[in-house]
Amino acid sequence: MRGSADLSCYAAGPDAIRSPGTLPRLLPAGQPAGPVSLAAHLTRYGPLPAGLGRRQRESLMAEVGQAGLTGRGGAGYPTARKLAAVAAGQDPVVVANGTEGEPASAKDKALMARSPQLVLDGAVLAAEIVGAREAVIVVHPAARRVIDDAAAERTRAGFDRVRIRVRTAAERFVAGEASAVVHWIERGIPAPTASPPRVAERGLRGAPTLVQNVETLAHLALIARYGAAWFRSVGTSAEPGSMLVTVRGAVREPAVLEIGVGTPIARALDQAGGASAPLQALLLGGYFGAWVHAGAAMDRPFSSEGLADLGAEPGAGLIAALPAGACGLRETARVVRYLAGESAGQCGPCRFGLDAIAGQAERLADVRGADPGLLKRWLPQVDGRGGCAHPSGAVRLVRSALRTFEAELRQHAMGWCSGTAGVLPVPAGRSR
Repeated sequence: MRGSADLSCYAAGPDAIRSPGTLPRLLPAGQPAGPVSLAAHLTRYGPLPAGLGRRQRESLMAEVGQAGLTGRGGAGYPTARKLAAVAAGQDPVVVANGTEGEPASAKDKALMARSPQLVLDGAVLAAEIVGAREAVIVVHPAARRVIDDAAAERTRAGFDRVRIRVRTAAERFVAGEASAVVHWIERGIPAPTASPPRVAERGLRGAPTLVQNVETLAHLALIARYGAAWFRSVGTSAEPGSMLVTVRGAVREPAVLEIGVGTPIARALDQAGGASAPLQALLLGGYFGAWVHAGAAMDRPFSSEGLADLGAEPGAGLIAALPAGACGLRETARVVRYLAGESAGQCGPCRFGLDAIAGQAERLADVRGADPGLLKRWLPQVDGRGGCAHPSGAVRLVRSALRTFEAELRQHAMGWCSGTAGVLPVPAGRSR
């Protein structure tokens, strides 16, 4: 996917970046593809704050709180609260989470591939704020070499005051959850868990651990330079700032875009070249997200507040456009079978419940006369009962499909389907 096509030039320098409302902030525009060097990075953004003593750390943490920065990995938790929780512990560790196990998302890979120094800035700053001596960068295999090279460039320049260590992420859907990232680093097993204690209390090597999405850390690095008011000059008052969004499916120019939070969905689609065919539905947020009718969503702000009454949220920053000629039930069945195969296999709801739900979804999709009522009765038996959030996320997707593709369900009940499948990516060799 191409990078942001917005207006400002990468070489514009820190004065242009400081201008309120200027986008893009995170991704370079007007430059050849490839990572930006440390020197070019500093030319655009200026230096990091130096010499963070206790008062400066507390001041910066307060600035992050005033900015209203929330996690950009999907959960949307206030970043300042996570920083404060980890800073209160002994010998903390910072983990930059660039796993991006969501198959339909490319935003974190695009950020690391183009602006690796901004990600490393944020990881180092987060470590200094909480008092950590080490920042572990866990990256998707596609970004490993770029991050290695960027970290080496900083080391040669004597740039950082904390140690940077890079690890390749596990290529599993569940691997991006915070506890799964910690377990992967420690034991080589990306197993998530919902049981206490949380990683902010006891994570890597038993220490309080800040696991933060790489996009969130990149925003942190900019707030440290330009302040809360600058960050809030785009977005909404309730959900300030910009965000990276992957727009894919039936659009002319699939892209990773940087938009202000709350940008209307129709405008985001226009920035990706517009729809390439009449649309029937949009998948918002990712594979733990929700299907919504295209007509109902176009004028909605892409924000948690703007999507709440549709049962959707921005999640992992995905807008996937489903054309009218595709079958939403078949698309959903493909994804749910993939999710069942990606289970950590730690509990019954995942090992048996998701497999049964995936099988029933496949029967509905394949016009076998399956009863949607049976599937509806099974969903509550899985929702909220797993050892992690994986089964509940899959249930959310299925529920939205039953609601959004109700007309398709009636057609399938009569024994016919005119739609195709294959719009959404499902990694080869993963689904059963």
